[in-house]
This record gives sequence, structure tokens and C-alpha cells, in this order.
Amino acid sequence: MLPFESGALPWPGHGDIAFLRARDGWPLRQFALDRLHAEQGFKPLADGLELAGLQVQAELDTGTGASLVLVLPPRQRDEAQALLARAVEMAAPGARVVAAVANDEGAKSREKDLQQLAGLGGTLTKFHCRVFWTPPLSGAHDAALLERWRQADAPRPILGGRFRSRPGVFAWDRIDPASALLAAHLPTDLAGRGADLGAGWGYLAAEVLARCPGATALDLFEAEARALELARDNLAHADRATLAFHWHDVTRGLAEGGYDFIVSNPPFHAHDRGDRPELGQRFIEVAAQALRPGGRLLLVANRHLPYEDTLAQAFASRRVLAEGGGFKVIEAVKSVPSKGPAIRVKATRERRR
Repeated sequence: MLPFESGALPWPGHGDIAFLRARDGWPLRQFALDRLHAEQGFKPLADGLELAGLQVQAELDTGTGASLVLVLPPRQRDEAQALLARAVEMAAPGARVVAAVANDEGAKSREKDLQQLAGLGGTLTKFHCRVFWTPPLSGAHDAALLERWRQADAPRPILGGRFRSRPGVFAWDRIDPASALLAAHLPTDLAGRGADLGAGWGYLAAEVLARCPGATALDLFEAEARALELARDNLAHADRATLAFHWHDVTRGLAEGGYDFIVSNPPFHAHDRGDRPELGQRFIEVAAQALRPGGRLLLVANRHLPYEDTLAQAFASRRVLAEGGGFKVIEAVKSVPSKGPAIRVKATRERRR
């Protein structure tokens, strides 16, 4: 927001304003936001925008004719270039695209990208970040480059065509080794209704369905909308079990006691890539609440992460099923309430009679 705060650029007095990969923050509140439409596919950030009273969608329609397009490009190059291409495409004649990137997230590269695509109207640096913008756009951008960048981000077959994925989602072009270790050690007797917390593009869920014939239903919970849509696509032909897909921040909790088993490769980085082991700890707590008595959690984690105390507090028993590559697979079982006291009371009453 620095160009608008400093007066280098005017805040539009009319027309819709699009904000791609939007985040809430106090600098945004200095301006009229009733015409701002936010796009954010990561559920925790989308929830924050909604709580601030902003209009937010996982994906905005292209071609809205926005009077201003704000964009926070991500680290991954193909995804970032596709986002800049969409931003230019969404801008009305005479509108600008304004982008901001942290220096250690590739700010100079993204500035060069925008300059190559549509020209550069100005740049400012502050707080170890760079903000840069186009001149007023008049359709003079590189149309061939725009289309090439848009296609570079499109979903495509991976792993010999077994799955589809796209740049930007976690482990987008490979099977994450932690998930592979968990899949290889899934107990084949998992049965009933299950859930995958942090389902990504659907690999673990597909392995559960392939390896556990007793699984009759599976709910996939994923905070990144792009990944969830891929999971929906990758499991479209899995008709053996009832599937449900939830764009949801698992750390906000789930309904209690509904699942016979849960599998999870929980995140331990925030959206800013900082280490956040408390995310995995919260996933464990939520899993314990969502399992029925006697239900099982199958979890994979880096060996160094401090999950043992959380597991001990939340589950009656736990054991390591496998270790390898710096990861460990843990099975934890939820306690079953004892019925002993109720039986003893009944017996006492019968003796009194």
C-alpha cells in the first residue's frame, strides 16, 4: 500500500478493485474498501479477510474490468507468473497492476516479470520488500507471453498420469516422502468412516482407498483451495467409498466423535514458510476430538518435531510403526470410557432390593 500512502499513486475513486492473494492488514484499512474484491485460496487467510468484513472468494472471475488490481505473487515461479498474467488480464483500460513481494521471496525476479509482460511504471522499496506497478494499461501487453504464463500454471498429469497436479501446491510434482512412508505402513484393517486432515492433492486419500478395503467413507479436509480441487479431480473415479471434500482450516476444529480413523501428514510451516510445530500439535488435538472412542490416528511427522507430549495427552496409547528418511509413522488410539462404575452401582442396588 506504500504507493497509495505516499501519494505516488491515486486510490481509484470508482470501479471495482481486485486483490489477488489478498491478506488483511492495517495499511489496507486507510482506504475505501467497499469496492474491493479479495481472492484468497488459503482458508486461514480467507477467514481473516471475511472477519474484517471484506468480500472474499477462493478465485475471482477473470475479466472483471477492475480499476485497480493488487497482487501478492507467491514464491513459486510458474504460479507467480500466472498470477501476474491474470492480474493484467483483469485490469480495465487505463487501470494499473500493483504488486508487492518480499526481497527474499524473489522480488527482483517478479518485478522483471511484470516489466516484461506489461511495462513498469514505478517501484518503491521498504521493509525488505519491493512494490512495483505497471503504467496505465491500454491493451499493449505481450498477449503471447500472457497466454504462455497462464498455461504454465495449468493442472497437468504427473507420475505417469496417475494423478493431476499444478505448480504452487505442496509437493506438486512428486509424492512427498513423508506421505509415501505413511502410505506404505497404513494398516490394511482401517475400516468405516475416515478423514484425511491436510489432504493436499489427494495422494494419501487415494492410498487409503487402495489399501484399506473396509474404508466406506472418507472426508478430505484441506486449507488450500487449489489443492482441494486437484484432490476432487484425482479421486473422481473412486466410487468404492463415499467421499466428501472440505475447504477448511483444520486448526479451527471438527465435529466431535465422528470418525473411525484419521490419517494425516500435518503441516509445520505457516504461509510465510516459518516453522510452526504448533500447527501439527493442533492437528493432533483436533484428530483426538474428531475420533470416536477406540478410533485410530495414523500420523507421519519429522522425527525432530515435538509431538510426543501432545499425543500422550490426547490418546490412550501410541506406537511408532516405521521410521525412515528423517520421518516417523505413529499410530495413536483414542481411549474407550470404562463402564465399570455403572455396573458396580447396578449390582449394589440389586443387593439392596
